[in-house]
Amino acid sequence: MGTTYNFDVVIVGAGPAGMCAGMYAGRSMLKAVVLERGFPGGELLNTEVIEDYPGFEHILGHELAQKFSDHAAKFGAEFRNGVIVECVQKRQDGTFETRCDNGDVYVSPAVIVTAGGTPIKLGIPGELEYAGKGVSYCAICDGAFFRNQEIAVVGGGDAATEEADFLTRYASKVYLIHRRESLRASKILQQRLFANPKIEVIWNTVVDEVEGDAQGLVKNLKLRDVETDARRDLPAQGMFVFIGFRPNTGIIEGHVDHDEMGYLRTDANMHTSIRGLFAAGDVRSQLTRQVTTAVGDATTAAIAAEKYLKALADGDGDEPLVGSGGYAV
Repeated sequence: MGTTYNFDVVIVGAGPAGMCAGMYAGRSMLKAVVLERGFPGGELLNTEVIEDYPGFEHILGHELAQKFSDHAAKFGAEFRNGVIVECVQKRQDGTFETRCDNGDVYVSPAVIVTAGGTPIKLGIPGELEYAGKGVSYCAICDGAFFRNQEIAVVGGGDAATEEADFLTRYASKVYLIHRRESLRASKILQQRLFANPKIEVIWNTVVDEVEGDAQGLVKNLKLRDVETDARRDLPAQGMFVFIGFRPNTGIIEGHVDHDEMGYLRTDANMHTSIRGLFAAGDVRSQLTRQVTTAVGDATTAAIAAEKYLKALADGDGDEPLVGSGGYAV
């Protein structure tokens, strides 16, 4: 039997966006809780080194995560562990119930969803072992670590072709490995890819295993031709996987406006189509997904949530302001 807790705002997810939202909610003197299934940090905990966050030319991912969580806690945000089962706005007073698998229920008039998303993985031996040590899911984050090295990109859609082209800024050679004989990417991206002399496409092929060297870094990919079953090694110092990214939005019960990929649509104030529900970071429909954009979203979401709660307290909740996106703020 779980326990019911009451908060001003519940923040779902303790990645960069969630921790930043917690900090700003705390600074606004809101009673805020940040819920996360594990340690605070999100994808920062899966990133070896961060070199593109302002003020830190070089910092380990787990160190930056610790700084974020300490800063949020300093201003009063609580961090609690819990695997979120559902978040639903079903009380008569319009408050949300965020339920965890242990039976605990968190009741709040506002929720900020910062649950992020999960890169779809290949599910092959060595992939998780070498994650952050040559295996990556973000070209912008990790491309600079592979200067003058040979690397592989796995995938055949827009993301894979665009990132393969981007990675040639650093790598001496980029192999694009695709399981089919044609790409799914848009024509203009394909044209750019095929025109790049540093890119070689390996058709009808999958990666069966990632191998490392004595230092624990990626050194070789075991490939298999899906038509002939022929196998060969591809010496490479890195593997970037772009076969899809799944936003963690399944916990929200009820229809909330989203794009064709499932990312939540918001207005300029990070308010979703559900009144009182805000979204920030990788879970939100936007151009790019970086630590910097996540904390920017979260800053706006937390401040907008504070103003929303003040409007409710002042008796203006039935006629909320409307932001540029047409959603209630």
